[in-house]
Amino acid sequence: MAGSGPAPATGADNVSVRRWFAFYGLCLLAAGAPLFALLAREPWSWAEWLDRPGELLATTAPIAKLLAFGVYISLCCTFLPLPANWIVAAVAMRQTAVADNVWTTALLVAAVGALASTLANLNDYHLFTWLLRHHHVRKVRQTRLYRASAKWFARSPFFILVVFNIIPIPVDVVRMLATTCRYPRGPFAGANFVGRFLRYAVIAWGTYQLGREGKWAVLALLALAVLLAAGKLVPAAVRKIGARAANAEGRDVSTGS
Repeated sequence: MAGSGPAPATGADNVSVRRWFAFYGLCLLAAGAPLFALLAREPWSWAEWLDRPGELLATTAPIAKLLAFGVYISLCCTFLPLPANWIVAAVAMRQTAVADNVWTTALLVAAVGALASTLANLNDYHLFTWLLRHHHVRKVRQTRLYRASAKWFARSPFFILVVFNIIPIPVDVVRMLATTCRYPRGPFAGANFVGRFLRYAVIAWGTYQLGREGKWAVLALLALAVLLAAGKLVPAAVRKIGARAANAEGRDVSTGS
């Protein structure tokens, strides 16, 4: 692990961003097309979801639920920060689970979720790579903080990525660091898959074991996502308002108002 440290941050990165997003689009199409076909065959109408969503979710084909789950998770990235953990619990509730026992449910949900999440994290990798090609963003590699962080990351990059993919945090700084250090995409994807598989397996297993109370796991994870988002957005909004007020006060003083 420790021997797979970041590549030197000089020269061309040899990453084709366009090719990646063409592949990602094909993956979405491969999951979305059969999902649409399966949902079109269901006897219910979309309006019925407002009246009895739980009942309809329980009767929906497991493959359709897994495809919808995979598409959603594959969209959850830094640039589209959708909450992910709640839907892991939603497809693992005993009443609506994708299988009829806890182990198969946990395995299916963890495998599909980890694969989809790896695609989403690779989106971040390629978008960060594209940003780093711009001169002003690339300057981050010249800072003392980056050099210290890169040295820490190089000690055991695969293990660090696995751990940070298990921990539910709103912004994955380590993913950005891995891209900035040009950590190879192969082990990057592998570490993401292992970490997310473990996280989602625990959530799915725990939710299924709760039985009829599994809905509380979904609600708790949604509430946690809201709190984490608020903890990130509210301070930023306060700082922005404070900066505007300071600028306005400065203009008033300069004009003698």
